[in-house]
Amino acid sequence: MNHTAHINHDAVLRARVALLGSGTLPIREQVAAFRVLVQVSPLAYLPLLTVALYDYSRQEFAHRPETALALRAESVAAARRMHALEPERASLLEAALIRCAEQLSLMDRHDELAAVEQEIALLRSGHGPGLGR
Repeated sequence: MNHTAHINHDAVLRARVALLGSGTLPIREQVAAFRVLVQVSPLAYLPLLTVALYDYSRQEFAHRPETALALRAESVAAARRMHALEPERASLLEAALIRCAEQLSLMDRHDELAAVEQEIALLRSGHGPGLGR
């Protein structure tokens, strides 16, 4: 069984149609479409999902810090997947980590913030995940 056996092809088609529509899609719908399309075209949609998740957290959930943090953590996870596929895209991961760190700082979650800051430092030094130097 190949990996496409678990993909809902109707959902993929609906997501593509939504993104190609004539109007600007609300950020919530963009995130939903990118989450589906990442399954079939990760290299194309992981960067878009990473940015859209951050925008969604900021635009729709600034007043709900736990939800905003969960969306930023999902953004970091998407950026990590992209970095694993294309290590030269470290700037995407760094930006996602910085945005997650900002939210952790706002929430006074110092232990988690320290871990994220350490990961940012490792990434900047060239010793981050997947770089194996």
